[in-house]
Amino acid sequence: MTPIKSPLAPRADAADLVKDIDLKGQTAVVTGGASGLGIETVRALLGAGARVIMPVRDTARGEQVARDLAQATGNSDVHVLHLDLSSLASVRQAAREILALAPQIRMLINNAGVMATPQGQTADGFETQFGTNHLGHFQLTRLLLPALMAAAPARVVSLSSSAHRLSDIHWDDPNFRATPYDPWQAYGQSKTANALFAAELNRRYADQGVTANAVHPGGIMTGLQKHMPEGEAQRRGWIDENGAPHPAFKTPAQGASTSIWAATAPELDGVGGLFLEDLQQSTPLDETNPNPMFGYKLHALDADSARRLWTLSEDLIDQTGK
Repeated sequence: MTPIKSPLAPRADAADLVKDIDLKGQTAVVTGGASGLGIETVRALLGAGARVIMPVRDTARGEQVARDLAQATGNSDVHVLHLDLSSLASVRQAAREILALAPQIRMLINNAGVMATPQGQTADGFETQFGTNHLGHFQLTRLLLPALMAAAPARVVSLSSSAHRLSDIHWDDPNFRATPYDPWQAYGQSKTANALFAAELNRRYADQGVTANAVHPGGIMTGLQKHMPEGEAQRRGWIDENGAPHPAFKTPAQGASTSIWAATAPELDGVGGLFLEDLQQSTPLDETNPNPMFGYKLHALDADSARRLWTLSEDLIDQTGK
């Protein structure tokens, strides 16, 4: 089977993906829309005429971004509300507010996230990255499913990363309670979880009109790196001694393009359960390549793991009573 590709080049800006698409009358929800890739994702959607809801942790910043984007795009149909993905109580309240605003949601882009944080726990006792990046979005999406199904065909986009290659799910200890904590192992686990969640969501709900895909946006220097010392970023080759990003890195507008493609492209109508990157369907990683820039590890889309993670996630959330 030939992989699905966008007709545009991999480094196209997000706005280029929707220049011929009319999203008027459609509602999109973008988590983390007040910074980094989220800003460019919201910009592209507003520019195409969509109504956009921005659940963000910092509402003051979110309101300023919303005003700026409304002025830049000429579309003022953008709404900001509070969401802290590290708190299930906040997730539930945000979902109530979103559903009150939008009984139908055509696109849900789970964009927000944290990376390589110091060891810590969410308000509900989960490891910070697993709890925020995966469980927060898992619960938000489940609560918004009625609006997604009401808008069918609807799409869910789950932001993963090439860092999924760093770790499968730590099935016996996903919260690093006994396992020595490594921030990159924890981040990798959360990004694998994001991909598995999309795969299982698609399996469960595609026949009800809700498809889901995982997206690796590429390397982009944004606020996501705030927990990484500059020296570590240099050692990893992400920036040079002057702080300039590696040439392989994308701009935020380029990094948001695969999310926008996943949410809007006609060639992805009814298509889900994929790992997408560089405006195309990804393929299994070439393990013989010492420095692979493209491809996913098989554990990220393993069907049995996807089912298992869904059940584990439900159990973990149910144990909190939230």
